[in-house]
Amino acid sequence: MIIFLIVGVVAGFLAGKIMKGKGFGLFGDLVLGVVGAFVGGWVFGLLGFLPVGIIGTLISATAGAVILLFVIRLIKKA
Repeated sequence: MIIFLIVGVVAGFLAGKIMKGKGFGLFGDLVLGVVGAFVGGWVFGLLGFLPVGIIGTLISATAGAVILLFVIRLIKKA
């Protein structure tokens, strides 16, 4: 559980940096990363990829968080 939370924080932080944001603080990055992990796992599953190990999970969670940030920004602009 602790590793899952650490991966969530790191994924949220990385997604914020990739999307040129300022981040959402520790709690916001955690939520973004955890929700992004679910989104990333779902998207990777649809594509036939399964993340393996901590690095694979981190990549999947970061990709999901980037997708989530992209969708949030699209909704905010509308």
